[in-house]
Amino acid sequence: MADFDPCALPATGTVQQVGAAVWRIVAPNPSPLTGPGTNTYVVGTERPVVIDPGCDDTGHLERVLEVAGGVVSRIVCTHSHPDHSPGARCLKERTGAPVHGLPAPEDGHQAPAYAPDAGLAHGERIEAGGEALRALHTPGHASNHVCLLLEEAGLLFTGDHLMSGSTVIIIPPDGSMRLYLESLRELRELPVSALAPGHGALMPKAVAEIERVIGHRLAREEKLARALGSRRAATLEDVLPDVYDDVPKFMHVYARYSLLAHAVKLVEEGRARVEGEVYRWLGD
Repeated sequence: MADFDPCALPATGTVQQVGAAVWRIVAPNPSPLTGPGTNTYVVGTERPVVIDPGCDDTGHLERVLEVAGGVVSRIVCTHSHPDHSPGARCLKERTGAPVHGLPAPEDGHQAPAYAPDAGLAHGERIEAGGEALRALHTPGHASNHVCLLLEEAGLLFTGDHLMSGSTVIIIPPDGSMRLYLESLRELRELPVSALAPGHGALMPKAVAEIERVIGHRLAREEKLARALGSRRAATLEDVLPDVYDDVPKFMHVYARYSLLAHAVKLVEEGRARVEGEVYRWLGD
């Protein structure tokens, strides 16, 4: 395996070997939400699998094909958001490889051209150039989200379920904070040694990172509970500055989505009631 710092943030457009038969190519779609760009992974040495082809950018897809040796057996999309899946169509046209992924919900946040040829059952194993990938349905960030476990190496390709340097956004109604936390707890019990996220650096301490994210989400939920409890009734705009007081204000427009997801979870658990735009605290 090539020398690299797993904690270093990869640069846009870079190609790096991050495992014995795993390469990461960073797509040129950097933003406040995607970091340096979407990580596309090539897994396997012969007829490899491509995970999350990213944006439909000619230069990026040429780099992916070069790493893959021009031959791809399957293209797998962890979900259908527009920073992860648009490149699948062009890559399929170039290689003839089928696209695997779960059907996209109709919520206005999906890539229009996303059209998988085959689904992915929970627990299904995919041959990847001599390696075995196991598909894991992990709803939360998106209802059609899957992670992929490279079983022998214990490397989990997390898509947007986990990312380094930040937390992911949950957008209801397709996104669910309750299901997100349930999926994290299920991943925690698997033989996973490292995380290969859809954005950012490799995370070598898998269980510790999963525990950190669970703790972070529950702490954020508790801040919302305290904010609602002190007011008894409030809109999300009322409590947003208090719940996300540690987040730069320019990011609050995105944080509001996850705040809504936390509020929906409190309603589902009977801890709050929603009346129009007002959430009323019912207590624990």
